[in-house]
Amino acid sequence: MSGEKQGTILVAPHHFPDLNREHALAEELGYELVAAADVDAFRAGLPDASVVMVTPYARLTAEDYPSMPKTRAVIRYGMGYDNIDVEAAAEAGIPVAIVPGTASEEVASHAFAMGLALVRRLPAGDTAIREHGWAGIIGYDTPVLSDLRIGVLGLGRIGQHVARMWSAVGAHVRGYDPYIANVPVELAALDSVLEESDVVSLHLPLNDGTQHLISADSLSRMRRGAVVVNVSRGGLIDEEALAVALASGQIGGAGIDTFSQEPLPPEHPLRSTPNTILTPHIAWRSNRSTGALQEGAVERARLALTGQPLTDVVN
Repeated sequence: MSGEKQGTILVAPHHFPDLNREHALAEELGYELVAAADVDAFRAGLPDASVVMVTPYARLTAEDYPSMPKTRAVIRYGMGYDNIDVEAAAEAGIPVAIVPGTASEEVASHAFAMGLALVRRLPAGDTAIREHGWAGIIGYDTPVLSDLRIGVLGLGRIGQHVARMWSAVGAHVRGYDPYIANVPVELAALDSVLEESDVVSLHLPLNDGTQHLISADSLSRMRRGAVVVNVSRGGLIDEEALAVALASGQIGGAGIDTFSQEPLPPEHPLRSTPNTILTPHIAWRSNRSTGALQEGAVERARLALTGQPLTDVVN
């Protein structure tokens, strides 16, 4: 199409290799693609946006929606939408759609790899070598795989995949999920899973009920030397309390891919704690997932811009 543009498609700050799919959609339907370089540019682009495509690197709050009179839909790249006020969006008459399921295997394998490396004390061994030490007592507290007790909190698509991975290596897996009953894993109460597991793997959404689910209190009740893995949402863990528990040895290791503030601030306490694997929110990435994620988001943007019913609407 040529001539005057119908409006804009606004993309939040991102780390995608390119926006070729988004540009192609804009060209096809006669829109201008605006890729915000930072949060300020993102907010400045909201008034003209027909569709807003949100990444983890920007937020939409209740204060933003009055400045979005042209917006037909908000599309969130991925599943988590805690950075979008979906209730305020509904009040403003703006649907919010997510893109689930594009990286379930990637996220599950990342969680499993972190948990296995930590329970085998690989970071501790690596650190000992790099600091010109040797084995000492590293690993004497590690159960064999067939004796490991794994607790999976949240048994959606990713959580179930993680449970299957641990079961495949002979570990005893139990899960907790208040909303799902028909799952291929033994279910137990939250306190029981937290207190009796060697590895606690988090696969929950972030909401008022799960904020700081892993707190100073819950960490103190976990098995001494247990491992915590979080590839879900940063706010699930009180990160300062986790740093204290790691430093004291109460918690034997932590694998964290998502943080309350991203990028991680230079002074963040987890940067200097022992026995940790910290990754920069990359659990979802692979040589296929980025394309699948962008294709899914673009397809939902197409539906919104052509007046068709949106899929995976969360409000």
